Amino acid sequence: MALPTMTAEQRAQALARAAQARTARRALLAEVASGAVGVAEVFERGGQDLVGRTRVVQVLRAVPGYGPARVAALIAICGVQEKQRVGALNDQQRERLLRALIS
Repeated sequence: MALPTMTAEQRAQALARAAQARTARRALLAEVASGAVGVAEVFERGGQDLVGRTRVVQVLRAVPGYGPARVAALIAICGVQEKQRVGALNDQQRERLLRALIS
């Protein structure tokens, strides 16, 4: 599939939107890391565009004490794909992840 051709102005706008999204995602993950926002709250906000497009692995790695190995084991146990996004989680996957985080 060929990419659409964009004018220089359209490309600049797309780059600006992408940078803004990365900044907002970084702020969300920083809030999770600081404890200001819990994982349950992030999952509840999964319908929002920014949160819905954030990968589950990124959210879980932002939780203090959860590194790559622990997150990989957690998502494997809960039946979540490695590249799955928060907005694509079903109710059962959310419940399993939250229960696993609590225990």
